[in-house]
Amino acid sequence: MSHPVVSNEEWLAARRDLLVKEKELTRARDRLNEARRALPWEEVTKDYIFDAPSGPKSLKELFGDCSQLIVYHFMLAPDWEEGCTGCSFFADHVDGAMIHLKHGDAGFVAVSRAPLEKIEAYRHRMGWKFPWVSAAESDFNYDYQASFRDEDIKGGAITYNYREIEPMGDLKDLHGVSIFAKGEDGKIYHTYSAYARGMEQALGTLMLLDLVPKGRNEDGVMDWVRRHDQYEDAPKAAACCH
Repeated sequence: MSHPVVSNEEWLAARRDLLVKEKELTRARDRLNEARRALPWEEVTKDYIFDAPSGPKSLKELFGDCSQLIVYHFMLAPDWEEGCTGCSFFADHVDGAMIHLKHGDAGFVAVSRAPLEKIEAYRHRMGWKFPWVSAAESDFNYDYQASFRDEDIKGGAITYNYREIEPMGDLKDLHGVSIFAKGEDGKIYHTYSAYARGMEQALGTLMLLDLVPKGRNEDGVMDWVRRHDQYEDAPKAAACCH
């Protein structure tokens, strides 16, 4: 891109004009966040059981000491040997936030359909510490529209991001986030789910790149993103695809 070079006075005038738009966006985002928090809840009536390193866990047990739970639907199918590149990019942003989330009364867990041994092998390879469980024997990912059965694929339509779309080849897992709350009555409630670009604001790398002149520097969504151990200059230490 070619940019004009101007005086300090002209630069400040342009920056102040942009600040007005930034403030409009900030206020609009605040209103949207309020509307999200005001959504009605639905009770979770199914007993979901997940395979965790310490043994079987119910959805309620995944909350730990928190009254709120963030569940990330991580694309790692039973027959994959490594996780989705985009989900891995998201996961790189999580570990440092875990202690802050806990003190904000929110737990976090990733859920995949892969068996626990594959999850643990990939988590160890990537060096992540956040909790990650298997829903291999559960309807959880299907019920929350992040995974799709053979009959869905063969039928020619799947429901994803609250609309019916054509299957993406034979891909049976997509990414998303689901939010749950523990009510004062002890019951578990589903409060929110988002898919596709709905979690983009959590990707701090992209938010920082949005500040620089080249922006995200893409030729296709996140086309330059790799698993962090697959960049050419990455130390060899222990768009979504497999």
